[in-house]
Parts: sequence; C-alpha cells; structure tokens
Amino acid sequence: MPGVPAGAVAARLAELGITLPRVAAPVAAYVPAVRSGRYVHTSGQLPFVDGALLATGKVGDGEGLVAPADAADLARVCALNALAAVHDVVGNLDDVVRVVKVVGFVASDPSFTGQPGVVNGASTVLGEIFGEAGVHARSAVGVAVLPLDAPVEVELVVELTK
Repeated sequence: MPGVPAGAVAARLAELGITLPRVAAPVAAYVPAVRSGRYVHTSGQLPFVDGALLATGKVGDGEGLVAPADAADLARVCALNALAAVHDVVGNLDDVVRVVKVVGFVASDPSFTGQPGVVNGASTVLGEIFGEAGVHARSAVGVAVLPLDAPVEVELVVELTK
C-alpha cells in the first residue's frame, strides 16, 4: 500500500496549527506504544499537556462535572498524545496508511450517555490530519473512573506502509 507523499502529514499538522506534544511519560509499568509488524498499538493516553492533566473528574451535565464539549476537547488532546507515541516509535507519520481503531474511555457520571460525542473529539482530529486514512472503527466506553481521575482516555491502532 502506498503511503502519503513525503512530508504530507507534517505539512497538514502545520496547516492545522498542531504541534505534536512530547510523548507523555507512562504512569505505571508500560510503554506508550508498541509496534507489531505493520501495526502500532498505543497505550491509553490521558489528556496531559506538559506533564499535567488538563482536567479531572467525571463527564456529564451539571455542576462539578466536566462538560461534554470540554471532554471532547480533552479527547482531542488524548489523540494527539497517542499520535506523538506513534511518531516516537515509527519516526515519521507519513508511514501511517490508516488509523484502524480508536478506543475512547469516558469517566462518566452515572446519568451520562453521551460517550460517542466525547470521543468524537479524537475521531475528528484524526480525520482532519489523515483525511480518508483517518476514518476508523471505534469504541466509546463509559467507565466509573480512569487513572489519576482523568475524564477521558484514548488509545489507537494504526497501520503502517511497511
């Protein structure tokens, strides 16, 4: 399968005003991403920026909860952290021919059922960056709690040219 033109993903990131972050340090005994053949699987990525979580708490509607729109923005950050982990393993995002799968976990207030809308924050940015190659299968799962009380966590599987 052909890859994208050399430098295309970097150019698209620049066009979108996106700078990939540094790879987030693991919070336990794992690595941020692993390559197996033509696939890279990332560990779940939290919404870290410069080593700090952007928000904590449960997602839902109401006082004291992370608003769904804010959680979608956090899912976007998680996806960019996952891409940084892919880049760290592969060295060049132009080698990505397809985003295969996205799994998003949303720490949800018991009454919240809008997990798909939250995880759209990750899906949308991947589509913006990779176009048709960013269209993927996905799971959006509500959970009681995530590590460090993060509101969202996202993991990716991407396929490479070789």
